[in-house]
Amino acid sequence: MTNSAIAAAARAWTPPASANLPAALVVLVLFVLACVGSASRPNVTSGFDEPAHASYVAYIQHSGDYWPALEKMSLLDPRTFQFTGAANYLNHPPLYYALLAAIGPKLEGRPQALRTYRLIDVALVALGVAALLALGLKAQLPWPEFYAYAMPLVWIPILVQLAAAVSNDDLAFLGGALATLGVWQMAATGRGVWLACALVGTVAAAWAKLTGLLLTTVMVGAALAYLAHRGRVGWIWALAAVAAFALAAAPYVVYLLQYGSPTPETPAQLALLQDGARAAGWSALPRKSFPVYLASFVTAFIADWMPTLGTRSPFNYAMLAFPVAALACACGGAALSLHRLWRGGEAPRDVVVVAGAVALAATFAIHISYSYGRHLATGWMLDAYPRYYLPLAAIVPLAGLSLVAAIDAPRWRAAVLALLASGPILLRIFGAPFS
Repeated sequence: MTNSAIAAAARAWTPPASANLPAALVVLVLFVLACVGSASRPNVTSGFDEPAHASYVAYIQHSGDYWPALEKMSLLDPRTFQFTGAANYLNHPPLYYALLAAIGPKLEGRPQALRTYRLIDVALVALGVAALLALGLKAQLPWPEFYAYAMPLVWIPILVQLAAAVSNDDLAFLGGALATLGVWQMAATGRGVWLACALVGTVAAAWAKLTGLLLTTVMVGAALAYLAHRGRVGWIWALAAVAAFALAAAPYVVYLLQYGSPTPETPAQLALLQDGARAAGWSALPRKSFPVYLASFVTAFIADWMPTLGTRSPFNYAMLAFPVAALACACGGAALSLHRLWRGGEAPRDVVVVAGAVALAATFAIHISYSYGRHLATGWMLDAYPRYYLPLAAIVPLAGLSLVAAIDAPRWRAAVLALLASGPILLRIFGAPFS
């Protein structure tokens, strides 16, 4: 059978893009049900610092101070939810926590109230997933491409558990999703409402955490710079973006004035690093050179994409080849998108992919530099957390589809789509030991 015959047969068996809407709704409902089920667990998760995040909310309710002094906050007892003498080590801006404190029930002394806060976080992440699925629908992707785009998002190994925990990462995810959708539609339609969507998402992600600020402002800024180069950005858009970026950065400017750093090193934060490094035996070891640390960081980053407390078998480790392959496809797709932009093309996918890739690369470089400094100071080695990059989670599958668009051979095209769609599912199922 010739390539043209294979392509014609594939088109005949491919459902139209209109079939994506029911599929997206089913995927979203199943995702929400999984999150709600996870939120009903009785234990307080420690893997995402949930006790510390819940304590931040409770302290604001207890003190009535919606911009608390970080060094004064204390932790709740995870069983009784009464405050202890232990200091809270979080150093994030209080805006996410103040929002929860204002709309949620009293948390101090009421462990049962935690489930309400978890459900609020489920709603935040579900809205983010809905925004990203809406992007796929707006793009009018053929069904196989929509599946290859959606599955890597809803099968992110930690996303369900993170959504079902009290964590500022959840607001950052929603903000990043809105920013990504806004940039796509801004490039596709040129309408100001989508710039507003991107800027609202930027402020939400930035007010959640510093990595949210870095990821979204760089992505939106890079996209606007390219569109301005193409003569598609007027002065009103530029002023709106500058104002939104200033608003997004405001909490960190306040911290800079208060503590001398946008990421304050409170006594509790420093003690966490020093005590943890000492307990792990790292503080007594010679500090790693930067190349060695970089290799360790990247290795841990890939392994922690599918975190586990158990001991992985060789088969479990082999499953990590799927995210590595997806990243390789994304890098190839980003390079192709950059080439298309260089030639003057303005496909929305290329604008989003290149702007997102710039943001991811810049944030990763800052992350590595910051983490290496902490390693030199204390020996600390646990900073390679993939969840920091979830606000721009859609960039990887979109970049993969950019690569797919350049593949003419139907067999290879189908193979890459199958890899992108099924790899996350196989990793999620087989990437960690069964408990």
